[in-house]
Amino acid sequence: QVQLVESGGGLVQAGGSLRLSCSASGSFFGTMGWYRQAPGKQRELVATITRGGATTYGDSVKGRFTISRDNAKNTLYLQMNSLKPDDTAVYYCNGFTLSAHSYWGQGTQVTVSS
Repeated sequence: QVQLVESGGGLVQAGGSLRLSCSASGSFFGTMGWYRQAPGKQRELVATITRGGATTYGDSVKGRFTISRDNAKNTLYLQMNSLKPDDTAVYYCNGFTLSAHSYWGQGTQVTVSS
């Protein structure tokens, strides 16, 4: 059974930091990424990373967030620094298997207070 399980969300003050983790199991994943969805808004890209470590970032998080992965542990990370109230959202982990199937985690809430 393929599973992606996020952890690390919570409540933090503006300017603070959080580190999200996504534990993957049941398959070999290629490109993985983080997406987020705020209330009343569409889900948007936060960052992606290939198995080889190439990264892309959404414009709103460039310079503040860092995506990384540990292939040996099948774990994806998102280090979030200088958090803003606009970063408040449910953050989702996504992964593509080698057969190009896309899987999503259940999401973890991040709330940034002003």
